[in-house]
Amino acid sequence: MSRYESEYCRGSNSRLYRDRENGWIFGVCAGLSEWAGFRTGTVRIITIISLFLFFWPTVLIYAAATMLLRERPLIYTGRRGENDFWRCRRHGERWTHS
Repeated sequence: MSRYESEYCRGSNSRLYRDRENGWIFGVCAGLSEWAGFRTGTVRIITIISLFLFFWPTVLIYAAATMLLRERPLIYTGRRGENDFWRCRRHGERWTHS
């Protein structure tokens, strides 16, 4: 099990990712809003205002975040028992029928 899978098995959401699934362009604002606990619309409005006031620094920071941040891993949203079975199973364990 990789480090990222084990973090999601424990329920940790402390990493900063790009959220392409909920994002408009590259998912930087959506990922930042999820990480910081803000509403996505608020982060987008702040980014647009920042574009008008500080165009080049905002563009450079957004481009750097797009290149440096990883995409958010997919998360299963079904029943918890199935999620635990598929994501948190150790590689060496044998499959058993319940």
